[in-house]
Amino acid sequence: MTKLNNSRLPGGILVKIILPVSLTVVLFGMTIFLLLSPMIEEKLMDGKREMIRELTESSWSILAACEKKEREGALSRQAAQASAVESVRRLRYGPELKDYFWINDMHPRIVVHPYRPDLEGKDISEYADPNGKRLFVEFVKIVEAHGAGYVDYEWQWKDDPGRIVPKISYVKGFKPWNWIIGTGIYVEDVRAEIAAITRKLTLISLGILFLIVILSAYVVRRGVIVAYEKKQAEEKARLRQEQLFRAAKMVSLGTLVSGVAHEINNPVTSALLNTQTLRRVWENILPILDERSLEQGDFKVGGMTYQEIRDRMPLLLAHIEDGTRRVRDIVNDLKDFARETPSERSDDIDVNKVVEKAVGLVSNLIRKSTDNFSVKYMTDPPVFKGNAQRIEQVIINLVMNACQALPDGKKAVRVITGKDPEGPSVFVDVRDEGTGMPPDIVQQIKDPFFTTKRDGGGTGLGLAISDRIVQDHEGKLTFTSEPGSGTTVRVSFPYQQEKI
Repeated sequence: MTKLNNSRLPGGILVKIILPVSLTVVLFGMTIFLLLSPMIEEKLMDGKREMIRELTESSWSILAACEKKEREGALSRQAAQASAVESVRRLRYGPELKDYFWINDMHPRIVVHPYRPDLEGKDISEYADPNGKRLFVEFVKIVEAHGAGYVDYEWQWKDDPGRIVPKISYVKGFKPWNWIIGTGIYVEDVRAEIAAITRKLTLISLGILFLIVILSAYVVRRGVIVAYEKKQAEEKARLRQEQLFRAAKMVSLGTLVSGVAHEINNPVTSALLNTQTLRRVWENILPILDERSLEQGDFKVGGMTYQEIRDRMPLLLAHIEDGTRRVRDIVNDLKDFARETPSERSDDIDVNKVVEKAVGLVSNLIRKSTDNFSVKYMTDPPVFKGNAQRIEQVIINLVMNACQALPDGKKAVRVITGKDPEGPSVFVDVRDEGTGMPPDIVQQIKDPFFTTKRDGGGTGLGLAISDRIVQDHEGKLTFTSEPGSGTTVRVSFPYQQEKI
């Protein structure tokens, strides 16, 4: 490129255009860092405070539900409190699922703390942070004065007791049991988000500056902009190719995972069945071999004595079964896309209670999405064996999808539980008055990686995982939808009829 001659620029264009524009960019950057960043920090902190308040309110409702059972005589106080403690102990949230809730009483003593079980049941009235603040005493003071509120202090970083950082918590009193429940945010988390936003704003400023440089180059020399447009067109084409490649890669990955899991599961299932057959054969033939050993003495088979084989065969079969089951579990984890182990169906499931709990956990989203939400429960629901947490996960996913499908808050979402008249099964219907789906979408809706919410951050795994959970419970997940009329999702589970 030939060197540009400033003397050939009309009217001192460098001074008239480039300098003022560059100054504008500098002032814009200063505005971002001196004015916008503090405002963003304040708004973000306010949002985090509101989040932990809503989360605490939701967890507080668990205590209320357990206390209600106590008042109704369904549970003793000890049993009701134990149920509440276990529910709170399991609650997790946050991107790493390490954020938690705790409970202390008004003494104060720790009732439950997921990461500090060593403090449970102990008097912590003198417990202080590195700055000397008796934080649990402050919790009690806040509750006594206002019923709920915020307290700032220093505490260990999530599950790392060796790291002490600033924290802000929201606590709320539960008067019937003289308990206090709370959760908190770490200031470092907020600072990290602010840093990320600042980086984005910086990139935006640099982007604007870059565009100004390009515009200036266009004014200075027409040929520069032509070359730039060509380069940009090539870059856009490359990005489009990369996007198409990534999309095709994701589709191939989903197909590969499903195919590999299917191909591995078949021989694994066969191996398990064959191993069980071998075990039965061994158990049937063992008396015959024992009789021969008594009559003829010990004998060798395959280079080993019968007594050695007799002692080792159960262990060998057990190792084969364990190894095969491990392969099966790994494949199921792969299919689940979430590091989750296969469901243990050991809970007595009352579908009404599962739905009630699931709806309670997403109550904030429901309130934001619709003014017309209802739940209709069946009477005398039959009980079946299952995994309550996994079934609850399915109901939560279906309700969230229904809320997200609504075009406005006037449209309704209805949840209905009932018995299938066609056979021994219970169902949960989630009906929305949303936009609905065409038949081709309905056919693909449960496929891994398929989603209609790609722009909204959907992964296409929610319904695939839900479908797997339902299948683990020998149930069915079906969709009925019509564009413009909404969607009905039915999840059904079989139960054993009582023998007369």
